[in-house]
Amino acid sequence: MTLDPALLEILACPEDKGPLYYVESEELLYNPRLHKAYRIEDGIPVLLVDEAVDIGPDEHERLMAQVN
Repeated sequence: MTLDPALLEILACPEDKGPLYYVESEELLYNPRLHKAYRIEDGIPVLLVDEAVDIGPDEHERLMAQVN
C-alpha cells in the first residue's frame, strides 16, 4: 500500500518532530535519528511514541538501504 505523497510531506515523528522515511515494503515509517519505527495499519500511520519499535544498528542499515 502506498501512502499519499502529500501526507508524507506533513507527517513528523511525535517524539523529535523531525521527518520520517516511508519504507513501503515493510509498511512502516522510520526515524533514523532516534532509530524508531512506526507501523502503518490499514493505511493509517500509528504515530504513538509508546508503540514505536526500537531499531538496532543492523536493522537501521537495512532500512536505510531501502529508503535511499
